[in-house]
Amino acid sequence: ILLDTKVKGFDYRVDITVHRGAGAYICGEKSALIESLEGNRGHPRLKPHKPSPEYYFGEPTLVNNVETIATVPYIVNNGAAAYRQYGTEKSPGTLLFGLSGHINKPGIYEMAFGESMQDFIDTLGGGIKNGKKLKAVIPGGASTPVLSAEEVKTARLDYESMKAIGSALGTGGMIIMDEDTCMVSALKNLLSFYHHESCGQCTPCREGTAWVDGIIANMLNKKAKADDLELLSDISKTMNGKTICVFAPAVAMVIDGFILRFRDEFEAYIQKSLGEADA
Repeated sequence: ILLDTKVKGFDYRVDITVHRGAGAYICGEKSALIESLEGNRGHPRLKPHKPSPEYYFGEPTLVNNVETIATVPYIVNNGAAAYRQYGTEKSPGTLLFGLSGHINKPGIYEMAFGESMQDFIDTLGGGIKNGKKLKAVIPGGASTPVLSAEEVKTARLDYESMKAIGSALGTGGMIIMDEDTCMVSALKNLLSFYHHESCGQCTPCREGTAWVDGIIANMLNKKAKADDLELLSDISKTMNGKTICVFAPAVAMVIDGFILRFRDEFEAYIQKSLGEADA
């Protein structure tokens, strides 16, 4: 028994209290979460230069994802070595991977780290809907850089492998996109979300998310300018590493990933806009 009194025979009590959240994306950041639990706006806190716990009503507090805590009973009961039988040396254990988008069998699947992304999509996911070809995958939730279909062929589902190919595993929430997906529209969908969910505390994030969202909107509406890609890159650099939390840097990485891997589609929209203007 790991809850209530006399945990594992010791005179120690463990309780769990569930708080209902308001759905703010920024409250996934641990200090913003604590701020909201204290009754304040969900704004991330400035971080100390050295590792330090967060404080909940003045008391030192550790913040973990529910998924992390869910692995604790297995490790306590069976030992670390048993848990490390799954996964890789540097990414031991399992993760709940999500499949969404143009996939035949969307859902949540628990799987050991280190498996082939392509095999996961083809077997557990049942392949791409309507027999179409894979075009791109966002591997770890909306905040991780997109991968091309060619990169997916050799990608492994663990933290080190994702980092090595210029993306991140994140939460394991994979978004599958087929060959007919417009990557400019896909980026617009993501940037609209980030524009809405920015808490507004930091100027580079508050202004930057609005700015990049508007640039892509103009691109889709045939109002793009010749230097839009360079402008997006400059804004991305301004947003990266100049804010309290990693929300803005994540947006910057998303933008950079789309332009790096699908630049030709963005250039085509720009040329279409310039052609309309000349006409």
